[in-house]
Amino acid sequence: MADSENILVDDSSEQVEVRRAKLAKLRDAGENPYPNDFKPSHSIVDAMALADDVSDEALHQTPRRVGVAGRIMAIRRMGKASFFHIQDRRGKLQIYARKDRLGDDSYALFQTLDIGDIVGIRGHLFRTKTKELTVEAQELRLLTKCLRPLPEKWHGLADVEARYRQRYLDLMVNPEVREVFEKRSRIVRLLRRFFEERDFLEVETPMMQPIPGGAAAKPFITHHNTLDMELYLRVAPELFLKRLLVGGFERVFELNRSFRNEGISVRHNPEFTMVEFYQAYATFDDLIRLTEELFVTLAQEVAGSLQLTYGEHAIDLTLPWRRLTIREAVMVHGGATDADVDSVVGLQGFAKKHHLKVALNAPYGNLLVEVFEEVAEAKLIQPTFMTGYPLEVSPLARKNDKNHALVDRFELYIGGRELANAFSELNDPADQRQRFLEQMDARAAGDEEANPIDDDYVRALEYGMPPAAGEGIGIDRLVMLLTNSPSIRDVILFPLLRPHR
Repeated sequence: MADSENILVDDSSEQVEVRRAKLAKLRDAGENPYPNDFKPSHSIVDAMALADDVSDEALHQTPRRVGVAGRIMAIRRMGKASFFHIQDRRGKLQIYARKDRLGDDSYALFQTLDIGDIVGIRGHLFRTKTKELTVEAQELRLLTKCLRPLPEKWHGLADVEARYRQRYLDLMVNPEVREVFEKRSRIVRLLRRFFEERDFLEVETPMMQPIPGGAAAKPFITHHNTLDMELYLRVAPELFLKRLLVGGFERVFELNRSFRNEGISVRHNPEFTMVEFYQAYATFDDLIRLTEELFVTLAQEVAGSLQLTYGEHAIDLTLPWRRLTIREAVMVHGGATDADVDSVVGLQGFAKKHHLKVALNAPYGNLLVEVFEEVAEAKLIQPTFMTGYPLEVSPLARKNDKNHALVDRFELYIGGRELANAFSELNDPADQRQRFLEQMDARAAGDEEANPIDDDYVRALEYGMPPAAGEGIGIDRLVMLLTNSPSIRDVILFPLLRPHR
């Protein structure tokens, strides 16, 4: 981590020692450097609104008095009169401190303040000669002493790892980062509203499960002492949500945290957020239309347009969106021929010829999807619904009526990344049990991500689950798209990192 970033300041550094000395001096003088009795009357934005369309003369004749609080972000000391800026959750405002207004004691306190200190100010609004709205302070209180210097103002907090590791500093000094997380919060609210307006019921299902299931992924394992049993952090809420379909909740959704003990990359974090929803008497085709409607609604609400910039790409969300089968994508984007994609031997030859990193001994369906991910996935820039998924990679999806080697499933790709996975649900208990048994065989052969058998889920299906379709959408990746963020770590407040050494 670069020393110039002025981030992980050593406890014994000169700057920290100076600040600690100031703190000790305040305590020795009987001052409380951490009081909790100042109540702001206005946020900074609300205070500034009081001066909207008000002339300088009117501000002088009829003072608008305000009480604001925030963190000092800049100071210009000029003898008996000084300026500084404070920042709160909604904005930044200039403060004018005059010795003859504050009095000797308060102005002496001001002279000890540092950038990063949190203060409370009461005073009235005016505009400077440069027309900057300012509060002339009549009362100044130190509310929190900051003991460590903030990142230097001319480059802010630029070190990427430091930004993730000390997100509180990142949020403090980089306004654009705060905007990303404010948008994330808004996106979640809009998702909730979208589903509630369509009569979906929001539910909560277990995050600790006795049997991991609902996705092909390696789980985190923990142990419950009282019950003396292993538990797993859920990899997906799917099987519990579908139990609710059996119970009569015909439209359900969950904004959920899920956990997968897998690699970390710009697209993956071991702990991530999804919205997963299920609708009785619907097919995956119905969910294609619902997904289009959802993404268009979010883009218009959050970005104000269906034309998005994502990295170097211009994304157009105008409907309708492209549909393509896995087989077609390998041919269109990978240059494969019919002979290449129609058999295991053909796929093996194609993979060897193009030096693809795939499991050559995998079954046909698995190999086809691996080849697709190698040659086509990154090229799906404009919104594309991928269909025609093989049965082998879809143990919970309904078989296609015309071709039982395929399932009724789609994945949505935008910007070269998967954002959603959906299918018509398998509700035949005999078929589901057989799929679980095949997954167990794969598990015995070394596939750690294969689904274990869930006897209670099969039992639930035997009571009858209505025909249905379900979908999961990665909220982190969705936020990345709508905020033009290159890494999943940019949209997770506290991403998982190695311990700092």
